[in-house]
Amino acid sequence: MAFRARELYKKLVKKIGDENFAPGVKESLKKYLPDNKVVMGRAKRGLYAGRHIQFGNQVSEDGGNKTRRKWKPNVQEKRLFSYILDRHIRIKVTTHALRCIDKAGGVDEYLLNTPYNKLDNEIGLFWKARIEKMYEELGMMEVGFFPPEEEAKLEEGFKNLKIAKREARREARQKWQALQPKRKPIVEGAVEEGGVGSTEGEMQSTETVEQESAESTQPPASA
Repeated sequence: MAFRARELYKKLVKKIGDENFAPGVKESLKKYLPDNKVVMGRAKRGLYAGRHIQFGNQVSEDGGNKTRRKWKPNVQEKRLFSYILDRHIRIKVTTHALRCIDKAGGVDEYLLNTPYNKLDNEIGLFWKARIEKMYEELGMMEVGFFPPEEEAKLEEGFKNLKIAKREARREARQKWQALQPKRKPIVEGAVEEGGVGSTEGEMQSTETVEQESAESTQPPASA
């Protein structure tokens, strides 16, 4: 993006001529040119916020030997929510771009406030143009507000609806409890007394049975 934009600008200046430009047109075109001269290939498919591949030397501590190496940015695939578009945007971003988005207050504010020359890729310009267009459409829409009396009526209606739901829930709970089989309450004292009484009755019945059997077995007295 950066290389093509600069080459297109050079061709345009060469074809039209540096002197034939209207005052202020050349400066306005330069504003849209990316600042970075070298852009890595995969940076065109995400928001990198100026972070690209870097080359350098790794110098050893002992002998001072230099080894050629490269540093790549930390790229992650994220789903960022756009309030203007009312949807999630799946895009590859760097950790630096995530910090910039959090600082701006969201991906919408980041794209709207970032100038074109810093968005040095096609996908960033695409989402920026789309969000700007939607932002203008939302700004042209008419928004109607309710008067205070209508707002008070709506609030009262919501309160009555909550009360009606609460009463319906309570009635349903009472009906469900009425359908359940009733169980007699068990008291500890009553259980103990009943148990003692039953044992005593059983002992008395056994004694009477033994007496009757003994009387029946005794021989009759002689006259």
